[in-house]
Amino acid sequence: MIIKCFLVTEKSVAELEKNILTAIVDIRANKKQIKREVERIFEVEVEKVNTLITPKGEKKAYIKLKPEYSAEDVLSKLGVF
Repeated sequence: MIIKCFLVTEKSVAELEKNILTAIVDIRANKKQIKREVERIFEVEVEKVNTLITPKGEKKAYIKLKPEYSAEDVLSKLGVF
């Protein structure tokens, strides 16, 4: 499993306005794998993926959805909102 969990922090909720999901992902996953996984699970289209390694050694992904999809809708499907 590539996506471990979605983050719901003050910063990640602010990113929702820009249609960006924030998730902790497998450290070995690359951007294409993350994109494919999100598109497959949530039936959305991903515009781009940015990743970084946190000081804790986790890999964080910022997943920007295409304008016709809503990041809030994806999180509400998960029961976050």
